Amino acid sequence: MPAKVRKIPQRMCVGCREMKPKKELMRVVKSAQGLVSLDPGGKMPGRGAYVCADVECLKKARKQYALSRALETSIEDGVYEKLRERLEELCSGS
Repeated sequence: MPAKVRKIPQRMCVGCREMKPKKELMRVVKSAQGLVSLDPGGKMPGRGAYVCADVECLKKARKQYALSRALETSIEDGVYEKLRERLEELCSGS
């Protein structure tokens, strides 16, 4: 009997619009209270959007208002700065 081949979940980065394995992307989530935050584990409840673990993709998503559209909310500049800092921490820490 052949071994089971597991499907790898694919998600689209809102910055570069490329389909990539879910584990390679960072999830940004809007909670029921309207708070936008980074979800490194990918398990937080709420509406999610994915961005590459790359600051350039976050910049592109910000310029195109892609995260705002995907999360159906306006996102303040401070939130983008926190996301950028967190992405830099995660990228340098791995």
